[in-house]
Amino acid sequence: MDTAMNYERAKQWILAEDRFTPESLGKCESVMCLGNGYMGLRSALEEEYVNEKRDLFIAGTFNKFDESEVTELPNAADVTSMELHLKSERFSLESGRIENYERFLNLKTGELVRNVIWISPRGKRVRLTFKRIVSMKRMHVIAQQVSITPLNRDMKIRLRTGIDGQVTNSGAQHFSEGEKRFYDHKYMQYVSRTTESGITFVTNSAVKREGFGSGEEGRIGMGRRHVYCDYEWDAAMDETVTFEKISNVHTLRDLEHAGRTVQELQEESVRELQEALKCGYDILARESAAAWEEKVWSRARISIDSENELDELAVRFAQYHMAVMTPAHDERMNIGAKGLSGEGYKGHTFWDADIFVLPYFTFTFPETARKLVKYRYLTLPGAHKKAQENGYAGAQFPWESAWYDDGEVTPAFGDVDIVTGRPQTIWSGKIEQHITSDVVFAMWQYYQAAGDQAFMDDYGYELLFDTAVFWASRLEYSADDGKYHINNVIGPDEYKEHVNDNAYTNYMAWWNLNKAVSCYEELSEEKPGLLGKLSEKLNLESYYEKWRELAGKIYLPQPGADLVIPQDASYLTLEDIDLTKYKEQEEVLLIYRDYNAEQINKLQVSKQADIMILFYLLENYFTDEVKKANWNYYEPRTLHDSSLSLSTHCILANDIGDRDMAYSLYQKSLNIDMGPFMKSSDGGIHSASIGGIWQSVVFGFGGVRVLEGNLRIRPSLPKKWRKLSFHLNWHGQDLFFTVTKESVKIENRTRVKAADIEIAGKVYQVFDEIEVSTER
Repeated sequence: MDTAMNYERAKQWILAEDRFTPESLGKCESVMCLGNGYMGLRSALEEEYVNEKRDLFIAGTFNKFDESEVTELPNAADVTSMELHLKSERFSLESGRIENYERFLNLKTGELVRNVIWISPRGKRVRLTFKRIVSMKRMHVIAQQVSITPLNRDMKIRLRTGIDGQVTNSGAQHFSEGEKRFYDHKYMQYVSRTTESGITFVTNSAVKREGFGSGEEGRIGMGRRHVYCDYEWDAAMDETVTFEKISNVHTLRDLEHAGRTVQELQEESVRELQEALKCGYDILARESAAAWEEKVWSRARISIDSENELDELAVRFAQYHMAVMTPAHDERMNIGAKGLSGEGYKGHTFWDADIFVLPYFTFTFPETARKLVKYRYLTLPGAHKKAQENGYAGAQFPWESAWYDDGEVTPAFGDVDIVTGRPQTIWSGKIEQHITSDVVFAMWQYYQAAGDQAFMDDYGYELLFDTAVFWASRLEYSADDGKYHINNVIGPDEYKEHVNDNAYTNYMAWWNLNKAVSCYEELSEEKPGLLGKLSEKLNLESYYEKWRELAGKIYLPQPGADLVIPQDASYLTLEDIDLTKYKEQEEVLLIYRDYNAEQINKLQVSKQADIMILFYLLENYFTDEVKKANWNYYEPRTLHDSSLSLSTHCILANDIGDRDMAYSLYQKSLNIDMGPFMKSSDGGIHSASIGGIWQSVVFGFGGVRVLEGNLRIRPSLPKKWRKLSFHLNWHGQDLFFTVTKESVKIENRTRVKAADIEIAGKVYQVFDEIEVSTER
């Protein structure tokens, strides 16, 4: 996106487009989406176009279209569309001529602005400015402002806008229509209810012209799933007419509305709309910008002094989207693979949320991280159900999760098989099982960083033990070698299905079992009462000795003579082909144009990091020599066809000392959503990549890790970077790091207690401020 590459705009936190391209609307709709964690609003233009996708999602409001489909986030009624006629000509950028165009998102304030000078087919020249926010201050409010200035003649402006419930999820209608009404001929209201989950939505909108009171009467109208108003204003040449549209959305699933009736919610939400309309767009925008500063930037700002301004803009872009897509208000829901920016993956939560996004909150907003981890605890009944259905015990976490009690929601079939012409079976929901350990690893990382013993006592130990029970039932004994194996799985590399002894899966299960053993022993000495309660609930006494046996006999793939660890039992025996054209591809998944999934399964080609992410998470268990040997073997065979992959490789490249490769991979990771390929984000932004950008900066170039409960920093700045600064929250202390190529400076801004931090191999106690030379 050309304008985002402008250095001056990057310094202003601006992500922009400088031309209207109707065939590529989806890109900007996703990357410029607005939200506040409660709702996500895809940034479709006010006027409607054929290729657009008008999506508004309310976190956690999942619904099934019918019994043959899985649950998904339903597309709520549209409140942003506006049909404008300027002296009898409909405003559309596909007609007439565009003299000037820019649209930009201010990442710092969360405001979307579009400026257009349009010449109509009949020669009218008009300047239009559109502004829009989803309030970070008022969780339910969407505000829009439009200014229109005729530049060469007087004209009548006609507007039709309202609440449109005719929207769908790619054709699937998730709502039954409820009541439609107008209050005082000014305030539009539309009530709808999801068809299967039965969640009531109440949506309100109103329009006012600047300087003309709190609301404006228009000519009211109703249609099927649609309420609207028509307005008319006269505008003299060079006179600017400004009007505002304020909307809000509430549901009876919202925690704040528990126990309320639909009628009570209707009345309360209209009162809220009236108050917001009285404030007006400018006040709402200012208070929202202030909330962004207070809630996000003042606590987690990152600065990168680089020769390339895009490096800093990218991490701010990542932080913006993590704030937009994370339901920090409600522990009953989690982060979707596309956030709240599009219909991709149906709003479902994957291991992406635990391993790639959660660490940002763990180390900057622990109160939010706690809720995200608590969500996994709340989903234990679904994990029990999945384990039982598969013939196992304990908790086996679903591959795709939605509402906390939905259980497994992975679709049965996916895209077409190019050989058979049939839909491909999605095996991940059945046999990609490493997610169970991933959930526990992420929870344990939260506990180490936050020091939240109350969480462990109330939820964490139970979650840990329950998953260890699953692995005890999942492991398969082989008399041939006296070891326990995990057969017929998919590891992180989803190009390899139905494999045995995937190294990542086996090692993470081993880690899970060992952690259960050590925590059992710790509780037996320090908290026998708590252990007794958990033992009674989970029958732990019968599992403890089994865990010890399994942890000692689980098969862990070892480095060979060349130090390469087999990714799985068969990978190193597969056919090795020339992957040059796929490694140089500008699009992902191009290999599927030449091979189907069964054929790819027989080649030495990986979709994404597998062994590499094992080295990242369990860093202390492998030598630098082993890491380098496996990097040299697997990276040339990895196509990075998943958005999860590049950031992991970026961090590992830093670990093995290849700064140039690390920086190159960082640059590539930025292009997943911000890059020039205009179809990459049609289905929504890539949450894992977004989280991975932050991890690449802080864990990769910043060198931050938690090893055996200790915080370590070993920075490795790219050549183009002069300085990096960032916040971390460690055991309740707000730590501010400033890293250069010569030193690390740490300020403890909380100053309640000292923080122990390892720098350059030595542990320092930081109570107020310290600076340590890192020059060798």
